[in-house]
Amino acid sequence: MNSWFVYMIHCTDNTLYTGITTDVEKRYKQHTVQQGAKYFRARKPKQLVYKESGHDRSSASKREIEIKKLLRVDKIDLILSANNQIKDIENNFSGQGHDR
Repeated sequence: MNSWFVYMIHCTDNTLYTGITTDVEKRYKQHTVQQGAKYFRARKPKQLVYKESGHDRSSASKREIEIKKLLRVDKIDLILSANNQIKDIENNFSGQGHDR
């Protein structure tokens, strides 16, 4: 049962939010109307920038924690990597890899 996703959202304050869900598009819409994570009370989601599938709830939670511990430069490298199932991101993040 690999129906869980790990995702990242680029926020208006230039931070990267990481979460898990079974429906990335639905969860992103919830974040845009401030339903769910308290993180979005102080900032707005700007763009869904990373999606990774193939997880059960346990492995998604472990991967989320792993990603949250990364430095920003490493998160951007992940966004630009082949692991990302969103393919039109490079234009927005290329050149930012070394901005922490």
